[in-house]
Amino acid sequence: MAFGIGLLAFLYALFMAWYVSKKSAGTKEMKEIANAITDGANAFLYRQYKTLLPVVVVLLALIWYFVNMNTAIAFVVGVLASAFAGYIGMAVAVKTNVRVAEAAKKGIKNAFELAFRGGSVTGMSLTGLGLMGLAGLYAYFNKDLGPIIGFGFGASLISMFARVGGGIFTKAADVGADLVGKIEKKIPEDDPRNPAVIADNVGDNVGDCAGMAADVFESFVVTLIAGMLLGLMLKSAWLIELPLAIGAFGVLASLIGTFFVRLSGKKVMGAFYVALAVVSLLLLGFTYWYLTLPSSLQFEMFTSITYLSVVFMGILVTLFIFVITEYYTDYKYSPVRSISESSKAGAATNLIKGLAVGMRSTAGPVLLVVIAIATSYYALGVYGVALAAAAMLSMSGIVISIDTYGPITDNAGGIAEMTGASKKVREVADLLDAVGNTTKATTKGFAIAGAALGSLALFVAFAEEVGLTTVNLLDARVSIGLLIGALLPFVFASYLLDAVSKSAYKIVDEVRRQFKTIKGLMKGKAKPDYVRVVDLSTAEALKELVVPGLIAVFTPLIVGLLFGPQALGGLLAGAIATGFLLALFMCTAGASWDNAKKLIETGMHGGKGTAVHDAAIVGDTVGDPLKDTAGPALNSLIKVINTVSLLFAGVVLAYGVHLLGA
Repeated sequence: MAFGIGLLAFLYALFMAWYVSKKSAGTKEMKEIANAITDGANAFLYRQYKTLLPVVVVLLALIWYFVNMNTAIAFVVGVLASAFAGYIGMAVAVKTNVRVAEAAKKGIKNAFELAFRGGSVTGMSLTGLGLMGLAGLYAYFNKDLGPIIGFGFGASLISMFARVGGGIFTKAADVGADLVGKIEKKIPEDDPRNPAVIADNVGDNVGDCAGMAADVFESFVVTLIAGMLLGLMLKSAWLIELPLAIGAFGVLASLIGTFFVRLSGKKVMGAFYVALAVVSLLLLGFTYWYLTLPSSLQFEMFTSITYLSVVFMGILVTLFIFVITEYYTDYKYSPVRSISESSKAGAATNLIKGLAVGMRSTAGPVLLVVIAIATSYYALGVYGVALAAAAMLSMSGIVISIDTYGPITDNAGGIAEMTGASKKVREVADLLDAVGNTTKATTKGFAIAGAALGSLALFVAFAEEVGLTTVNLLDARVSIGLLIGALLPFVFASYLLDAVSKSAYKIVDEVRRQFKTIKGLMKGKAKPDYVRVVDLSTAEALKELVVPGLIAVFTPLIVGLLFGPQALGGLLAGAIATGFLLALFMCTAGASWDNAKKLIETGMHGGKGTAVHDAAIVGDTVGDPLKDTAGPALNSLIKVINTVSLLFAGVVLAYGVHLLGA
C-alpha cells in the first residue's frame, strides 16, 4: 500500500510539472532572466554533488566494512533519493517563477494558483520518493529494519550538505546584493543593474527549494524509520508497519488537499489553512479506518481511540506551529510591528528588539512540543511519541507545497522588477511574495519541530540499541557528552555564519568593482557580469561547507569511541535541546526582521529611502543568514548526529576505548 501511494504521489508531481511547463513563460527578456537563474542553479547543484562525492564514497566504505553490505546499499539509495528530491524541487521552481510573473498580468488568482501548483511538485515528489524508497527497501530486505537505518543516514547526509551549501550561497549573494545595492547605491531590490541580483535569485532556489526539500525528505523518512524501530522493540509486526501506514495516509491526504487550495479575494494564508484543515481531517479518517480493520489486532474501540488521539496530537503540533510562527513573523501582528517601530531609533534598537522577539518566540513551540510528548507518552509510551512525530511528518507533502510557493513568488517578483513590468503586475507579485515570507517561516517552524520530535524517537531507538536505560548526570561520562552536545549547535552555526560573512565580503567587493569599472552600469546603459557573481558565490559556498559537515558526522563517533555509549547519550540529549531552541530563535528572528523591513516598505514610518528603512535593512541583513542558513541547518545537524549514532552503535560498543570506564 505505502509503495503504491508513494508512486501515485510521484506521478501526480510529474503531471503538475508538465502542467506548469505548458504555461506561458512571457517575453523574450523574461525568458533570458529565467534561463540565467536556471543555469546558475543547475551549475551550483552539479558542483555541490561533485564536491560531496568523495565524502559519500568514504562513508560508503566505512559502512560496508564496519556494518554490512545491505546497510551500505540502503545508504546509497538514501543519498540518491534525497539528492533527486532536492533537484526536482529546484528544477520545477525555476520553471514556475517566470510563468508566475507572466500569470500576474491576468491577476492575483491566476498567479497564486500557478505558484502553488509549482510548489506542489516539490511537496508530492519528495514524499512520494520517501515512501517508495522506504517501503521498497523494507520489502527488498524481507522486512529487516537494520539496513534501512542506512537509508535514513544517506538522506540525512545529503540534507545537511544541501542545507549548508545552499544556505551559504543564498545568503552570501543576498547580503552582498543588499549591502551595495540597497544601502550604498540606493537602488531597489531585484534591480537589473545590481551584479548580484541573479545570484540572489539562484540562491532562493538552491537554498529554499533544493535545501528545504532535502531537509524535509530526511525528516519524513528518519521519523518513520524511528517509529518502525520502536515497533520492532515492542516485538509487534503490526506496530512496526503502523508508522509507515500513517506516513502513506498523510501523503494521500496531502495529495487530495492540494485540490482545496483556492484563493478567495486576497486571503492567501486563509487558502492554505483550508487545505491544512482538509488534510488533517482526511488523515484522521484514513487512520481510524485502518485502526478498525479486522486485521488490526481486533482492537477494541477504546484502544483505537487511544492510537487515534496520538495521531491527532501530531496533527495539532503541525497546525499550531503554523499559527504561532505566523503570529511572530507576519506584519499584521504586534511582534513584527514592534520591530518596525523600534527602527525609528536606528539599527541598534532594531537589532535589540529583533533579538528579543526571536528569543521569546521559542516559548510557544517548545511548550507545544512538551504537551505533545507528555500526552503521547501517557497514551502509548515512547512509541506514542514516535507515532505523533510520524503523524506530523506525514503532512510534509502539503506543508512543503506551501513552503515552495514562497521562493517561487520571490523569484517571480524579482523577474517582474528586472523586466520593468507594470505597476499592477509588481503589486500582485509583491503581495504574493509578502505572504511567501510568512509561509517560508511557518514551514521552517514545522521542519524544526519535526526534527526535534523525530530526533527524540531516534534517540530512544539508539538507547535501546546500546542498552542505555538512563541518562545519569552524576556520571562524568554523561556530563562530558551533554556539554559537548550542547556546544555542538553553537559551533556548527558559528561556522555557517562566518562562512556567509566571508563569502558576502567577497561578493560585496565584486559588486563594487563592477559598479566602478563597467561604464554606464548605474545609468542602465550597460549590463553587469551576472555569471561572475554566481560563480564566486558557488565557489565560496562549496569551499565552506565541508568543515561543518565533518564536525557533524565525526563528533558523535569520536565521543562514543572515547567515552562510550553513556557519553554519546548525553551528547545527543544536549544537542537536541540546544539545537531545537537555537534553530527556533534564529529562524523566527530572521523572518521577523525581514517582514519588519517589508512593513516599512509599504509606507509605514516614512517608507523606502528613509533612515528608518535603512535601519530595518540592517536588521534584515543580519537576520538573513540566521533564518536561511544557520537556523535551518540545525535541523539537519540534530538528525545527522542521531542517525550516525544509531547506525554505528555496534561499532561504539565493539571498538570503544571507554577512557573513564565501561
